[in-house]
Amino acid sequence: MEFAEQLFGAEPNWAAVITTTVCGTGALLFLFKWVRQSEARARIQTARDRRAASLQRAEQAVRRYRQSHASTDASVILALPLRELAERLKDSSLDPEDVFYSYLDKALEVNKRLNCCTEILLESFEQLKTLGSNKDGLLYGVPVSIKENIGYKDHDSSCGLNWKLDQPASEDSVIVEVLKRQGAIPFVKTNIPQALLNYDCSNPIYGQTLNPHNLNKTCGGSSGGEGALIGGGGSVLGIGTDIAGSIRIPSSFCGICGIKPTAARLSVRGVAGGCPGQKSVQSTAGPMARDVDSLALCMQALLSDHMFSLDPTVPPVPFNLQMYQSSKPLRIGYYENDGCQQASPSMARGFREVKTLLEKAGHTLVPCAPLNPRQTLSELCVRGILADGAATLLNNLKGGPVDPCLSSQILTYQIPNPGKKLLSLLLKPLFPRIAEVLHATTGVRSVQELWAQHCDVENYRQDTIAEWRRSNIDVLLCPVLGPAYNFFYCGRLTCAVSSTAIYNLLNFPAGVVPVSTVTAEDEEALKHYKGNFGDPWDKLFTEAVSGAEGLPVAVQCVALPWQDELCLCLMREVEQLVKQSRR
Repeated sequence: MEFAEQLFGAEPNWAAVITTTVCGTGALLFLFKWVRQSEARARIQTARDRRAASLQRAEQAVRRYRQSHASTDASVILALPLRELAERLKDSSLDPEDVFYSYLDKALEVNKRLNCCTEILLESFEQLKTLGSNKDGLLYGVPVSIKENIGYKDHDSSCGLNWKLDQPASEDSVIVEVLKRQGAIPFVKTNIPQALLNYDCSNPIYGQTLNPHNLNKTCGGSSGGEGALIGGGGSVLGIGTDIAGSIRIPSSFCGICGIKPTAARLSVRGVAGGCPGQKSVQSTAGPMARDVDSLALCMQALLSDHMFSLDPTVPPVPFNLQMYQSSKPLRIGYYENDGCQQASPSMARGFREVKTLLEKAGHTLVPCAPLNPRQTLSELCVRGILADGAATLLNNLKGGPVDPCLSSQILTYQIPNPGKKLLSLLLKPLFPRIAEVLHATTGVRSVQELWAQHCDVENYRQDTIAEWRRSNIDVLLCPVLGPAYNFFYCGRLTCAVSSTAIYNLLNFPAGVVPVSTVTAEDEEALKHYKGNFGDPWDKLFTEAVSGAEGLPVAVQCVALPWQDELCLCLMREVEQLVKQSRR
């Protein structure tokens, strides 16, 4: 009161006081927001400048190499499968320098077309020089690409978030350290979607990554930069991460192979995540490559004493080469429709063709559909990943721009929980699937409810294993999401990932193999696609996958936990049968 009297006189004008206070507060808030946005823009520009500088230095190094090695035929090197490339590096019939610069040159070329690299790891030049004559490593001299969120000393793992820029890793992640000890040379980091919880590949820092087979399509995500770079020929082997299909979807979209191993089979120490602490649906790291045997060789190299000693939480279980190379007939479970997102005509056709090939090869195919698919998707997958009501994700996005590929997804999460519950109640009679998923985004209300949700996940896992036992199946074959989407649909169709997310929930190893391409007949059949529900999501899905003629078609292979080698065995069998059928 005394202050007001001194400021405004004995009889203060309270309207003026209130107006001044409100205006002053508003001005301060505006100034604070402007400062934060300016800081965000500055960090983003610094990151872009750093990328441009690394690309420029790499281009200069490639030019110098070309001038002194004019006779090197890079096309021969780039055409070699990983296993043959590794063998020729070991027996010295190929020089590591020739291989490194051939892939670096190709990566730079692919990046100009697809925008798939976030930076060249300039330390790789020094590693190349100090590679030495010790060729014990299974990946001696092999250039390897890594997803942006995988820790590499002195480099950011921003996950596409501006506030995580300028926070370089203090040491290599375990997976990078093991790659180096096996003789591999991590040489480039690849692009991701903002905050990782999206299967497009765009962020405000590095922009949108394009599909190597069609520049009007997305490459998928969240390991989209890996999918694009490998699919475009700029890397022979890459490491991605997967929480709901983030390795398998870009593999499907880009026409390459990828496997999500059993969680904890490979170390994720030093790997940044979109929702750290979330335990219902587990994330894992895994390899991506042009063929299945490359995935197997990478797994064999990573599952070594190096990894088991660097990260004691990883079970010391070496790669089972005998299981991977087994040729015994398998009992293979299968389903064409998971009960949530019906496969597109091209992916359903590819699945049926593979099923026929496996039967002709002497394998036994047994129907085995997922249990309670709709409830599993909404109550276990969605509610598990967003147990906090998406609070962590929304908080990660504060203080910076939201990427267009994520904006529609975020709008849903920003609705207050009472509004979500009311909307889901109103939508339920007309669009039950949408209503169920929307309600699940409210998350859980208490620790007790979270524990109950964890129990439900464990019970579902045990029920599914029991169903596999009853059906007496070794492995499973099913469709995977695809073909590659048109832009800006991934954020509007977050729950189309049912075919992949269920195996993160179950913690079953799952991999993707390309088997065909979209035909004109597939495109014609898409015009009559109704989906399982005929709701707006099914209509959006039709729009998303349209115009895909010539794009890759893939299938998904699945095994029980810790039988990653058996999953790879089925993938290899599919790959070989498809090649034979083409011949």
